[in-house]
Parts: sequence; C-alpha cells; structure tokens
Amino acid sequence: MKKIFSTCILAMLLISLLVSCTKPAPTAIPTAVDTSITLTDGLDRTVTIDGPAMRVVSMAPSVTEILYAIGAGDQVVGCDSFSDYPEEAFEVTDIGGSMGDYSYETIASLNPDLVIAAEINTADQVKALEDLGLNVYYLANPTDFEGLYAAIETVGELTGHSADAVTLTNSMAARVRAVEDTISQASTTPVVFYELDGSDPAKPWTSGPGTFMDMLISKAGGQNVGAALSGSWAQISVEELLVQNPQIILLGDAAYGMTPEQVAARTGWTDIAAVKENRIYTFNDDLVSLAGPRLVDGLETIAKLIHPELYK
Repeated sequence: MKKIFSTCILAMLLISLLVSCTKPAPTAIPTAVDTSITLTDGLDRTVTIDGPAMRVVSMAPSVTEILYAIGAGDQVVGCDSFSDYPEEAFEVTDIGGSMGDYSYETIASLNPDLVIAAEINTADQVKALEDLGLNVYYLANPTDFEGLYAAIETVGELTGHSADAVTLTNSMAARVRAVEDTISQASTTPVVFYELDGSDPAKPWTSGPGTFMDMLISKAGGQNVGAALSGSWAQISVEELLVQNPQIILLGDAAYGMTPEQVAARTGWTDIAAVKENRIYTFNDDLVSLAGPRLVDGLETIAKLIHPELYK
C-alpha cells in the first residue's frame, strides 16, 4: 500500500513540474521609445520634432541640394523658386522666394513636418512660419568644409538619413584631401580674379576676404585678388586690377552672358596678364555660391584651371 501511495505522490510531483515548465512567461509591458529629435539651429533656437521629418519644405537652393544628395529627395514636398538642382526639384511644389516673397499659405498647405531655412532667409520669415504652427530649422551658412560637413550631417539627422549623410561627407572629405595633396606639389601661386558681375567693366564685383570663393581659390593653389579688398562682396577698379595683374580670370557671371571675348575687349584690360595669356575661363557660379555638396566640384574645377600642369 505504501508503495502505491509513494508512486502516486511521485507522479503528482512530476505532473506539477511539467506544468510549471510549460507555463508561459509573464508578458513584458512595452515601454515607449522616444524618437524625437532636438537640435539647436543657426539662430540659437532649440528645435524639436517628433521624429525624422517625412514631409520637408526647403527654403533655399543649398538646402534642396543637400536633401537630394543624402537620399531625402522623396521627402521634399516643396522648395523655393531658385532650387534648380537636381532636376527632380522642379517636380515639387514651388513655394516662391523671388525678392524674398514666399507663399506662407502654400507652405502651410503642404502640411510639412519640417521647414528648413538658410541664411538667405530672415529671422522674421522664420517667426512668421512658426506663428503658423510649423517646425522651422534655420541652417547657418558654413564658412569652411568642416562646417559644410556638419550642416549636411545635421540635415541627415533631421530627415532620418544620418548614415547617408556621413557616407557623403566622408566622400567629399576624401576628394578635398586629394586636391590638397595634388596642389601641395605646385611650384607657383597664380593670382586669380573671380568676376561675379562685370556689367560695369570699370568696377566689376568680386569675392572678398573670408568668402567661400576666397577659401576655394587658396585651397586650389591660387591667390584671390579680392582678398585685398574690404567686405565679402566688393567692387574693384581697373587700376587695382592692373596693380595685382591676375594671371587667371574666372567668369562667374558667364551664366548672364559674359564671355572671355567681351572681357578681352574691355578698355584698359589688355595689359592684364590673364588677357595677354588668354587665360580667361567661363565658370559655373552655382558650384561655389551655394553651400552644398557641389562645392567640392567647384574646388576640383578651380584647381584644374589654376594648375593644369598638375592634372595632365
């Protein structure tokens, strides 16, 4: 009898053990994941968005170029009238911008998660958009390539393309280093005049000290004529040009119809070295006037024009 009782007890214990082993574990209570993004913008404002912006309005051509370059083009729902690169930008809604006149009604109707402004926009314009209940991030213009890389990576973070942005900036940095390595072999530093607007040939406009063009010319192994002037954008007299005697002239106003032949025919310009040596070149100003990825294209192009002997 005892044996039968012991057997029963053992069986009950085994059954209890099996039941306890198969009992499902208690369900974990899910915790909310904070996907919000908080950054300080170029106006020293704290900007917070709920997560990567899926509907973005760009208020500047430089911002538009960055967005498409990092793979966020499909998230762009509107951009300013001057955003003409890449061609896909023409397919999104035009929000205006000519003479600083944006259509706030159009911007609001696009229901953007984020509006990205730049230094062509004013603090008042940013406030007007904020007053409509929109999230606005003001992207300050960089003054060097490191600043440009940081700006691109910021846009990448805001749009959920951080990895793409880092890949792009790493590629850009490698290309810049390649130019620097090549230019380090140069034995001369030619004087370069970059013309922004030659509609008044007696006093054409050029890029002054501290501008991106000034930095690009220097990095490309040249000496910028405008570095001796005051102000970021300044006029220079023919007399001053003759004194500095540039060996190379780059026509950033070629898009407005200026040609090397017209420059060579200007009164008083025949004694300038660049005119004598026929080293006047048309140049795509978009490569150097917009703080976007194509600035590296601009650097490479300038380096080849200033030091063709190093790029044979």
